[in-house]
Amino acid sequence: MATVVIVGTGLGGYTVAREFRKLDRETPLLMVTADSGEFYSKPMLSNALASGKTPETLANAEAKQMADRLQADIRTQVTLQAIDPIAHSMAVSGERLTYGKLVLAVGADPVRLDLAGDAAHAMLSVNDLRDYARFREAVSARRRVAIMGAGLIGCEFANDLCGAGYSVDVIDPATWPLPRLLPPQAGESMQRALAGAGVHWHLGRAVDRVDKCNRGYRLQLSDGSNLETDVVLSAIGLRPRTDLARQAGLSTNRGVFVSRSLQSSAADVYALGDCAEVEGLVLPYVMPIMQAGRALAATLAGEETAVTYPAMPVVVKTPAWPTVVAPPPAGTDGQWEVRSESTAVRALFRDASGSLKGFALGGQAIAEKNALTRELPPLLG
Repeated sequence: MATVVIVGTGLGGYTVAREFRKLDRETPLLMVTADSGEFYSKPMLSNALASGKTPETLANAEAKQMADRLQADIRTQVTLQAIDPIAHSMAVSGERLTYGKLVLAVGADPVRLDLAGDAAHAMLSVNDLRDYARFREAVSARRRVAIMGAGLIGCEFANDLCGAGYSVDVIDPATWPLPRLLPPQAGESMQRALAGAGVHWHLGRAVDRVDKCNRGYRLQLSDGSNLETDVVLSAIGLRPRTDLARQAGLSTNRGVFVSRSLQSSAADVYALGDCAEVEGLVLPYVMPIMQAGRALAATLAGEETAVTYPAMPVVVKTPAWPTVVAPPPAGTDGQWEVRSESTAVRALFRDASGSLKGFALGGQAIAEKNALTRELPPLLG
């Protein structure tokens, strides 16, 4: 019986494995991962400091426990080096493995800017449990943290660090936080609330260079000003891991191109999660990954199943200003209708016909999330 191989033990990989085992208890299942294979909630990494969570308490299960639960062989600390779709084989840390079906759940890498300065290499990113352990150690005896990026992860970390007692500076070329998700008025409300929690904003500016300074760092910004800090956290986005897929001849764009059944351009090779692109959509969020995992499990078990994406609002974990956003599909013609008050912001995106295509809710307005979600069309029906 040909083995199903899953590369990656993040949410995507483990969701596929768990759902597959509900449908098929017999087919050999092999999982390979470059890390230690613990099962944990990645979204919790950006709000773990204030609650005192350590890497050990964030991990819900070790690789051996997951292997037992899934009746799987899980190989940790190994590296996928090449894929041969024609031979149905792959090179993993120098060993040649064969597969019947291959699932790529390899995630994404933090975007790294090519900055000047003798400490440009010292910037930290938090993309997995090991990164969080390094970050937690780096800030343990420090008080000042500078965050590059005012997107979702940057804002979540900023709120969490302020809650843990740190002095926080956030730098971004945009003129309001979460510019890809929120209209200006909603972003400005987030900005005011986090400023009230202690965040120092440096918007409309970028970091040009990072240099060592005493026990910390000096950041030179694009307006010529300087900022001193103890730790620099880069949170400017993620780039899907597509290099190995591309080298193997698979079609890629922003992510690995896959069909609605999550099959790549190569037979018996599938992809999901942060590394996959489904009909132009790359959705690195929990709910789309869960939807994809369930659909792909059914396909692997013999019943080809197309993934569907209902409307899936994103919850931004910023307790200082609770926010929920369902951004309109890219390229949608329409405009935002915004009602802003001191305790709530309600922004609705409607197309030319008046149909609701997206929303952004802040503060007390998040109570409208469920009602508005029911009005939205599915992202992928």
